[in-house]
Amino acid sequence: MMEQFLLSKGYLMGKTIGEGTYSKVKEAFCKKQQKTVAVKIIDKEAGPPDFIQKFLPRELQIAQTLDHENIIKVYESIESEDGKIYLIMELAKGGDIFELIVKTGPLPEEQAQALFQQLVKAIRYCHDRGVAHRDLKCENTLLGDELTLKLADFGFAKIFSPGSTELTKTFCGSMAYAAPEVLQGVPHDSRGSDIWSMGVVLYVMLCGHLPFDDTDIPKMLWHQQNGISFPNHLTFSQGCRDLVRRMLEPDVTLRLSIEDICRHGW
Repeated sequence: MMEQFLLSKGYLMGKTIGEGTYSKVKEAFCKKQQKTVAVKIIDKEAGPPDFIQKFLPRELQIAQTLDHENIIKVYESIESEDGKIYLIMELAKGGDIFELIVKTGPLPEEQAQALFQQLVKAIRYCHDRGVAHRDLKCENTLLGDELTLKLADFGFAKIFSPGSTELTKTFCGSMAYAAPEVLQGVPHDSRGSDIWSMGVVLYVMLCGHLPFDDTDIPKMLWHQQNGISFPNHLTFSQGCRDLVRRMLEPDVTLRLSIEDICRHGW
C-alpha cells in the first residue's frame, strides 16, 4: 500500500537505509527529478503523543525552511490517509561519519578538520536562524559526494528567538553526546549543548571512540567534570587539542560559542 501510494506521487521505492524508533528511511527514485532521493517515513500512530504533537510539527517546519549546502535538503512532505508522513529528502550516498570511522578508524587530523569546518558552518547557519539541533552525533552527520558533510535529522530541534537567552530543561539526543547540564536536567541554553555535542563528534573523528562511557551516568558526569584525555598513540596539533577541550568545557559559561569556534585558529 505504501509503495503504491508513493508510486502515485512519482516515487519508486527502493531499499531501507536506516531505521529509528518511529520512522525508517528508504531510498526512492524520483521520476520528476530523475534522481535517487531518501524518503523518511514517519508513522504517526506508532509515536507517543508528545512526539506527534510537539516534535514532529517542529521537525516538519524546520526541515523545510533550512537551505544550506551542509544540511540535508528536504524537497517536500506528503501525508497519507493512514497516518504516515513521508519526508522526501536529498540522499547522502556516503553514509554517516560513524560508519566511516568504523570502516577506517580515526581520521587524519587534516580530514577531520575539513569535515568539522563544514559542521561548524551548518550549526552557525542554524543558530543564526534560531534553531538548535539538540541531537548532534556522528550518526546524524552524513556524507555526500567527495566527503561533503550533510547535517541531518532535526527531530529534536528547538526554535528560539535569535539573541534570546531562552532556557530549557528538556532532555534530548543521545547520552554519549549530551552535555553535563543536559544530563543533570538543569535549565540550559540548547545552543551551548550543541557546542558540547560538536566537541564529542570532533573527538570521535580524531580518536575513533567516544570520550565518555555512557553505561554509568554518575561516573560519566564525574569524567566530564574532570576533563578529557587523548589517546597516547595518536598525535594532534596544539590548536586541535585546545579546540576540543574548550568545546568539552563542563562550565557552560566558559564553553566556546559558535562564533568563538569560527574565530579559533584551528
